[in-house]
Formats: sequence, C-alpha cells, structure tokens
Amino acid sequence: MQVLKIATAGSVDDGKSTLIGRLLYDTQSLTTDKLQAIEAKSKANGFDYLDFSLATDGLVAEREQGITIDVAHIYFSTGKKSYIIADTPGHVEYTRNMVTGASTSQASIILVDARKGVVEQTYRHFFINNLLRVKDVIVAVNKMDLVDYAKDNFEKVKADFQNLIDKSDYQDQHITFIPVSALNGDNVVENSNNMSWYKGQTLLDHLEALDAQDVYEKAQARFPVQTVIRPKKDEYHDFRGYAGKLYGGELSVGDQVTILPSMTSSTIKEIFFFDQKFDAAGRGSSCTITLTDEVNISRGDMIVKSNEIPKVDKQLTATVCWMDNKNLNPGTKYFIQSGSTRVLAKVNEIFSSVATDFTGEDTSKNSLALNEIGKVQIQLSKPLAFDEYSNNKASGSFILIDSQTNTTSGVGFIA
Repeated sequence: MQVLKIATAGSVDDGKSTLIGRLLYDTQSLTTDKLQAIEAKSKANGFDYLDFSLATDGLVAEREQGITIDVAHIYFSTGKKSYIIADTPGHVEYTRNMVTGASTSQASIILVDARKGVVEQTYRHFFINNLLRVKDVIVAVNKMDLVDYAKDNFEKVKADFQNLIDKSDYQDQHITFIPVSALNGDNVVENSNNMSWYKGQTLLDHLEALDAQDVYEKAQARFPVQTVIRPKKDEYHDFRGYAGKLYGGELSVGDQVTILPSMTSSTIKEIFFFDQKFDAAGRGSSCTITLTDEVNISRGDMIVKSNEIPKVDKQLTATVCWMDNKNLNPGTKYFIQSGSTRVLAKVNEIFSSVATDFTGEDTSKNSLALNEIGKVQIQLSKPLAFDEYSNNKASGSFILIDSQTNTTSGVGFIA
C-alpha cells in the first residue's frame, strides 16, 4: 500500500485542524474514545457541533487558544492508501515549523478562508512549497458555508492565487482548487449538495488519485553510506558491505560506480536486502551493496554511478531558512549535516534575505534572524558531494548545527 505524506498550511483560523479532523471522522479513522472525548469537549465548550480541531491540537495551549503551535503528525488509512499528515502552524513566527512539516511531504494542502481570500500568510506558505519543490499543491478554499457557497468567492480566490502561480519559478508544480466546508464536510470526503456548480473531485478523491511515486522529481542515483558491515563470523570473514538508503534513481549489479569524495571507482558486485540477493535496488530502498574491488569507504562517503557524478566542492551557495533565536552572521562556524556526512563549515557571506511574498530580495541584509530566509555562501573544511536541490532533494539539502550547543540552527537548499 502506498504511503502519501501531506503538509497542511494556512493562516490562523483558516481551519486546518478542523479539516484534518473532518477527514479522520468521515473516513471512520477516529477511535471510539477519541470521538467520545471530542463530543464531550465540544459540548463543554457550548458548541452544537463537533469541534474536529480537537482531534489534532494536542497541546493544552493549542486547545485553549484555538490555534496550532507545534507540528502534529496524524496517521490514517483508506482502502487505497496510508496517509501521514503534518498539521503545521499558520503564524508567521512558526515559519520554521512549517518548513519542517513540508520538508518530507509529497503533497501539500494550503487552506484559504473564502471570506478573507488570499492573505500575506498565503504568499508565505506557497513560497515555502515552491522552495521545497512540493509537486502537488491543493488549494482548499474553506468555510464556503459562511459565504452561502457562492461560486464568485471561490473564483476570486482562484484568480488571486493565480497571480502567485505566475510568479513561481517552479513550473512542474500541479495546483488544484477545491471549495470545501471542513465544518460541515462539503467536498472533503463526500460531494457537496450545496455546490452543484463545482464538478471536480472531493479532497479525499484527489488524494486517492495521486500516485505517491509520481511526486518525486527525476533524479540521479545517490547512495550515502550509513555504515560499513564487517560480520565477525568465520564464514563471512571476507565480507565487506556498505549499507544505506538509495535516493534518486536505481542501482544494479554490474553498474560502474564512483565513491565520493575520493573519486575511486569500482563495480557493484551484489545487492542485499537483509539476507536476500537482488539484481537491482530502486529509489528509496534500504540495502547493502558490495563492490568487486577493496576500496577505502567509510560512513559519510557517497556511491554514485560513474556517469552521474555530482558536484564535489569545498564551497556552496544555498537558500537557508533560519531556525535559531541567535542570528546567523558571516564568519560564524557551524557543522553541515548532509545525509550521513557532517562537515565543519563557515558562513562566508549573506547575499540577501528573500521576501516570501515573491516581491524580491533585500541585498542590504548582513544577518538572518529567526524565521527569515536568505541566500548565503558557505565554506567547507573538506570537500562535500552535493547536487542542486531542484535536481535531487536528498543530496541538495542540509541542516546547519551550532558547533557549541549542537542545536539545529537552520536548514539549507543548495542552488
């Protein structure tokens, strides 16, 4: 069964948590005790309806304030797919949480209040989905019940959102507009009788139709080595395997490969999935590879096809989303963690901060504050193998780790 990872985004009170709760309720994914708790809490709050946001807002502060603060991951399944939904906050000050939630998602739902239309946070959320190259975006125009299910309100949102799409530099993105009422369930799981003018799919039908494999960009094979396997048994005393997860494309027995950053070459001899041999490994496979030659390979090295070598350099340029209360300043040292590789690095220069409303860049910036996004140049202590993020998400992204506190300070996307 396919697993589809989805991020939700929207401004405050657009109804993200309610929409997810409605999905869970209408797909009968809520446990009996959870449903009873929602019914009791809704009644205690004086509501004459079920407050489905209670299904996802787990923190006490979230329930008290009626807002989402932390990223919540919700799991449910239908007969066709399993879903993992990241319910992310809508506040500007939680931009880092939204980036975190969307970074591993294959699709995204951006909610827009039918009464308010496209607002500043809509720009920000669409920008982040562009930055992270989320391929399938559903714009759910919510609270249609509060505008009497008027088609004009829906069309106005579509027209305003199209202005954002026209500014996007990511042309392979698929945008779908769906008018919904999360509170009443219109076009969430069941077709709405109140919007006969809408002929498209419901939200769930659209998600069910997505092929989880199609959301990946076409990329070249990248195999970062997690560990070297040397069994301590006499019958395997000559065995030397390299275990990791394969990103991008495929690797097959007989492929000519190059090990980075040493640039030594060899040929794939065997591919193991636990104790079973296979002729090939597909994208996303966790496997063990053996080579025909005894070459020096250790954790953090990368195995690639010899005709698909990425860039190997001690300097890179990237777009960074800053997640630390301490500002990012030129000259500061961090560790770059890219896959299983950790390299000491120094921020040489901050070129600009990027406006998340697609209005341009501020080239006068010489630091980045919490939740700001900017373009930077980074110097590395030793060569690193990497791709542009637009070509390979796994080898084109990294995190910056504070060398003193060991906290994650930022996330970067290589240009």
